[in-house]
Amino acid sequence: MKIVVTVLVVGCMTLAVRSSGGDDTSARPNVLVIVSDDHGYADTGFQGCKDIPTPHLDRLAHEGLRCTNGYVSHPYCSPTRAGLLTGRYQSRFGHEHNPHFNPNDHREGLPTSETLLPEFLSKAGYATGWIGKWHLGAAKEFRPENRGFKETFGFIGGGHHFQNWAVKPKMEYNVPIERNGQPVEVTDHLTVAFGHDASAFVNRHKSEPWFLYLAFNAPHSPNEPTAERLERFQAIENPLRRKYAAQVSLMDGAIGETLDALRASKQDARTLVFFFSDNGGQIMNGADNSPLRGNKGDVFEGGVRVPFVVSWPGTIPAGKDYDQAVSSLDVFATAMACAKVELPQDREFDGVNLLPFLTGKNSAAPHDRLFWRRNEKLLASVREGDKKLIRDGDKPDQLYDLKSDPKEAHDSATSDPASAAHLNADLDAWFKKLATKLAFPGEGGPEREWPMRKPHD
Repeated sequence: MKIVVTVLVVGCMTLAVRSSGGDDTSARPNVLVIVSDDHGYADTGFQGCKDIPTPHLDRLAHEGLRCTNGYVSHPYCSPTRAGLLTGRYQSRFGHEHNPHFNPNDHREGLPTSETLLPEFLSKAGYATGWIGKWHLGAAKEFRPENRGFKETFGFIGGGHHFQNWAVKPKMEYNVPIERNGQPVEVTDHLTVAFGHDASAFVNRHKSEPWFLYLAFNAPHSPNEPTAERLERFQAIENPLRRKYAAQVSLMDGAIGETLDALRASKQDARTLVFFFSDNGGQIMNGADNSPLRGNKGDVFEGGVRVPFVVSWPGTIPAGKDYDQAVSSLDVFATAMACAKVELPQDREFDGVNLLPFLTGKNSAAPHDRLFWRRNEKLLASVREGDKKLIRDGDKPDQLYDLKSDPKEAHDSATSDPASAAHLNADLDAWFKKLATKLAFPGEGGPEREWPMRKPHD
């Protein structure tokens, strides 16, 4: 069975012109990609959350489509971001760990053999900006200002304190916040500061097409909300959940400030917006992934299925659910099509242009199947239709029917051996397309060669 995912690049240009006045600037929409960090599947109002109001994200979902089967390509931070910005499974180029924070390490980072989305869009005349968390390598060649982002504001490592940090350059969570590669003083709560900067970017570039990657580190630990925001959640008895809720609320407010800038500057009708988390929520940090099984780091649904919204007023239908499986990998191909940039032919891409699917012009599923691999835990999985196979090292394979069993509670590998064998073969075939060694070991992870066991009999 063919396992190559064909990248579709049709449809967006026509749609963009239809939703605009027809000049070149408006015909190529802005692209805003908002990524939260360790955000629980159940922790937005549009996902049914009752104890954490998220009015701005809820409005975004009401104005666009809620993707009920929205996935990221890896169950934790850096690999997901590498996949998002390349449009390729990060396992194709061995980026399967979180890199150490070390500005002098020229190995640990998103390989420079990969060309990132902002590099293509910048050459196409887009203003490009990154705000927030980077986590794709700290050495000069890996940094955002050298990977296509013309305007940058945030921190280079994998996490940061949100307020009252003591600047200690060699300590990842206390390093200076940087603007365009230079340290700057930040007095606001970090999440608030990111919202201010994102709204300023939107207003600054209203006369030209732009791409903004707004990558929050909230609600990733440490939970450090403002006292005012924490006070709003005193009704939550669990103190950990209370702080987490306040962090989510601060992020929702920062997102609201950014979206308000879009509307006030009349750019909303020509702006494609994505929102999703970088992976499943971290339960030990207060997140809730209900009703899904698992946690950040798992290839169960709770590790890779995330709150996911796509909005483009006047182009994408509003206030509906889209139930086919979509992936954060799709951002790349969708943005490229909207910018009228052809995909390079020298490598294989794994995302698709979602516009024909989300607008109903193409009723097929965007993906034949989706894959996941977490190297150091020897975890892998594949979803095809409603069937999902999980491989956990040398343990027996697990098979779940996500339509009848979204909680992955009933393993049907024994009762449905044909489906298990079919998906196992797909997984083995996918492994053959991937890097056999890691680009860097990351956090002490071992060097491993793949596939991780003999092919299925």
